[in-house]
Amino acid sequence: MAVKTDIDIAREANKKPIQEIGAKLGIPDKDLLPFGHDKAKVSEEFIKSVQKNTDGKLILVTAINPTPAGEGKTTTTVGLGDGLNAIGKKAAICIREASLGPCFGMKGGAAGGGYAQVVPMEEMNLHFTGDFHAITSAHNLLSAMIDNHIYWGNDLDIDTRRVVWRRVMDMNDRALRQITASLGGVANGFPREAGFDITVASEVMAILCLSNDLDDLEKRLGDIIVAYRRDRSPVYCRDIKADGAMTVLLQQAMQPNLVQTLENNPAFVHGGPFANIAHGCNSVVATKTALKVADYVVTEAGFGADLGAEKFLNIKCRKAGIAPEAVVIVATVRAMKMNGGVAKGDLGAENVDAVKKGCPNLGRHIENIKQFGVPAVVAINHFISDTDAEVEAVKEYVTSQGSEAVLCMHWANGSKGAVDLANKVVEIINGGHAQYAPLYPDDMPLFEKMETIAKRIYRADEVLADKKIRDQLKQWEEAGYGNLPVCMAKTQYSFSTDPNLRGAPTGHSLPVREVRLSAGAGFVVAICGEIMTMPGLPRVPSAEAIHLDENGDVQGLF
Repeated sequence: MAVKTDIDIAREANKKPIQEIGAKLGIPDKDLLPFGHDKAKVSEEFIKSVQKNTDGKLILVTAINPTPAGEGKTTTTVGLGDGLNAIGKKAAICIREASLGPCFGMKGGAAGGGYAQVVPMEEMNLHFTGDFHAITSAHNLLSAMIDNHIYWGNDLDIDTRRVVWRRVMDMNDRALRQITASLGGVANGFPREAGFDITVASEVMAILCLSNDLDDLEKRLGDIIVAYRRDRSPVYCRDIKADGAMTVLLQQAMQPNLVQTLENNPAFVHGGPFANIAHGCNSVVATKTALKVADYVVTEAGFGADLGAEKFLNIKCRKAGIAPEAVVIVATVRAMKMNGGVAKGDLGAENVDAVKKGCPNLGRHIENIKQFGVPAVVAINHFISDTDAEVEAVKEYVTSQGSEAVLCMHWANGSKGAVDLANKVVEIINGGHAQYAPLYPDDMPLFEKMETIAKRIYRADEVLADKKIRDQLKQWEEAGYGNLPVCMAKTQYSFSTDPNLRGAPTGHSLPVREVRLSAGAGFVVAICGEIMTMPGLPRVPSAEAIHLDENGDVQGLF
């Protein structure tokens, strides 16, 4: 019998009207702005009304470094949320929205998998409620207004060689990384170099995801540095007078989206910065709202714990004043074997030695999470090819690291397959051992913050940055930005900047190629190694297999 695809399973879902899902969290119908029957935005008025509620318990789901074998972080986030509800807990899920870039590029869908999914799957992976389009529009409105200001006389005396605000689009398009704009004569403005990033790398995305409300959003948008004058003084978004109109474009996008799992449990899906080039967490407003209306909130951070979890704990928690009570690190036997040197085509054969050889990658992540003072449990996301001996090898290794591993079968069995994990997480939270603290203080110099992450999380020996970059960091410190956290843009595939270096490497260096100040979002971005803020499509993009069938249904999303 053929195994059903994720999209087949999602299409068979017995979805309930979104008003019933909202009622589970005490959200009245009048405070839901419906988008069809199965998704809605939660009103700003409702969010304000629950601010005095006691916060629930926050659980972060992260993972080992991703491999082509697959890990299933979002799947485990959904499975754990369903599992908590199955054992009688009032739980909600908070995940990020999917970007069209990877959807049509490498990844396909991003809403979980098997019987641990969030629905409606097709809409979530495509246009959803239009949030990303709003962010793209707001970002590019500012771009247009900068060039328009220069065209009509440049009263702010912007140095056109020092316009730092790039354009964005929500698609992988390497041809647009570096462009020349305003060609074609006097009517089109002053030619200059420019370029595009992917929307999920936009500072507007980061701002939307870190803002508490519309007032905070507008202030942060105004704080964006868009260019510099010849005397090197900054020009802000508010100087261009774009912050008000950008806020108008983002008003509805600021409201969190409510959807449901296959088991009709509530899920907030809002915001979507990548973790390899941005801060990798869903919105603060969605997470904080969920904490006010649920007893347990399960959220995820992108890619491996060296990226998403580090940024969740050093940036999001610091900025939002929240802290997790437990961290779940997702691993698979297949990924352990890949880290142990087994080729993807040979993963089906039992190889306990390769599992053991690959486990140090998992061990490194366990050590790293413990540095933040939060207890960690490992979720072994089960694949049908896993053998008992291989699973036992992972469990024994995790025990030797002072943690515990739980076998999870939520992909195949939904909440029933995640009950053991749910019980373990509740046990950890009830133990009260979490003493969260960020890895570095606010007042540490910016370069030292980068060194702290490089040495303590990546286990690099040194950070390589030329004098120009170090001088730039010092200038930002002198301008009052020294207390900001740092957001590392780095390959997700390795602790190092070499994507092919699996396992738990040591003795490597971290080259910082460029630094960018995100004054509105409130962090400094360090671009490391060869990472690109505008990805390209692979040789065979997922888009080639995505189509409508004879019934008008989407096929090829997975």
